[in-house]
Amino acid sequence: MRIKKGDTVKVMAGKEKGKIGKILRVDQGKNLVWVEKTNFVKRHQKPNQQFKQGGIVEKEAAIHASNVMYYDKKSAKHTRLGVKIVKDEKVRISRRSGAEIGAK
Repeated sequence: MRIKKGDTVKVMAGKEKGKIGKILRVDQGKNLVWVEKTNFVKRHQKPNQQFKQGGIVEKEAAIHASNVMYYDKKSAKHTRLGVKIVKDEKVRISRRSGAEIGAK
């Protein structure tokens, strides 16, 4: 999986299709990602130190990684990611613009 925490992605399938958000969490073993402000679910929360009163809490749920694509801010479109070796180091690149995204 080439998508990492902090990347901006576009949701390509499902009820949240078309939304753009930042990756909050990645589970590489299950190929799941949590995207900011998308796929909200309601969960019942028991009272504890953090939630004194408890109640129903809305939070982001996981989306399968195959349903999101990296969002390239330069071209303002979604793009596939590739890997290029620069100075004995793997660097992620945008397939659409060819721009480097960061060290791997």
